[in-house]
Amino acid sequence: MARTVDPARHLARRMQIIDAALTRFAEDGFDRATTTAICRAAGIGSGTFFHYFPTKLAVLLAVLDLGTAETGRWFAAQHGRDDAARVITDYVGHHADECADPRVAGFVRAVGAVAGDPDVAAALERDERTVHEGLLPWVRKAVADGQIRADQPSGRLAVWIEVLLDGYLGRIAGQDRFDAVAEKAMLLDAVSRLLKP
Repeated sequence: MARTVDPARHLARRMQIIDAALTRFAEDGFDRATTTAICRAAGIGSGTFFHYFPTKLAVLLAVLDLGTAETGRWFAAQHGRDDAARVITDYVGHHADECADPRVAGFVRAVGAVAGDPDVAAALERDERTVHEGLLPWVRKAVADGQIRADQPSGRLAVWIEVLLDGYLGRIAGQDRFDAVAEKAMLLDAVSRLLKP
């Protein structure tokens, strides 16, 4: 008789492994983070790890996909809001709050080490597309409502918001002295200035 799988328990174990992998990638880098170290951090055996993920790269992709799905859910949860400019500001703040996780800098560097892998490149492209497709309708609405500048196409404004967000993330990954929490207000100010009518 086949063993019954409890979906909630299965998901919880998967998330436990993903969280441990995120920590190990952040602290050790991709190459030095071993499946043994991930298993130790997750409190599991290697058989359990390989039941959920066939390779170390597969769990890194799962971390990326989880972030992309979270971004999609964040934008979906904004449905029905009227103040488009506030949604944009809220997303920028949300992004900054996500970047405040002390593991983010190391994880970004770990991803950079394997960014040339076709699967990683595709995952990063999906994430970029999710952010763009999430922002663009709100930028269009904010322009139409006269809340933000209308002298540039909405798509270009959305891309420049993304440039600021990417630069912020890149600076966090590239410099230990850049404090995501302390610089959040400056990021919000930069986006506000970019969009000012």
